[in-house]
Amino acid sequence: MTKKYGIVIISHSPDVAYGIHQIIQEVARDVAITHAGGTDDGEIGTSFEKVSTAFETNEADYLYAFYDLGSAKMNIETIMEISDKDILLFDVPILEGAYVTAAQLQMDENIDVINKNLETIIVK
Repeated sequence: MTKKYGIVIISHSPDVAYGIHQIIQEVARDVAITHAGGTDDGEIGTSFEKVSTAFETNEADYLYAFYDLGSAKMNIETIMEISDKDILLFDVPILEGAYVTAAQLQMDENIDVINKNLETIIVK
């Protein structure tokens, strides 16, 4: 069964991406969550292939994407151009943004409310 909304976590660190995934899964067991972190050889950085896979394998049609640093965001923006999925990207702190979004998706909050809440924590 395809879920309508999901979350993708992209970090320069495999441990950070996995850790955030674990934390938000505690409050959102029914939300589709995928993550990617690090380079192809396990170093700090990003891998377009890993990022692409995180989006492709997420079973949701609409994805909230959260990232930590610049090249992670650039990879997400590239995926946004080529993916059939609708991707929502907010410049918010990765853990806090993912956590509050996951909790709200779990309780089936209205998407407009979720988006307005995310707008209040945008980092400019």
